[in-house]
Amino acid sequence: MQSILIKDTTRKQREEIVRRGLAACGGSCDGCNSCGNLGGGRVEDIYRPYIDGEKELREINEEYRRGLVK
Repeated sequence: MQSILIKDTTRKQREEIVRRGLAACGGSCDGCNSCGNLGGGRVEDIYRPYIDGEKELREINEEYRRGLVK
């Protein structure tokens, strides 16, 4: 498995990592609650700091589980 850390990826690769990760849900958040994010905004936006190279996926997922990401 290839590293998904910011230091080991380009922005384009991070966009693809997020896109592939969200593909399982169908990509449409309108009225969906399969990930428990109903009313929390577009899931893609939650991962914007990773794509922008600001936070690792692990950090975002931990914050989300603790209720710190909306």
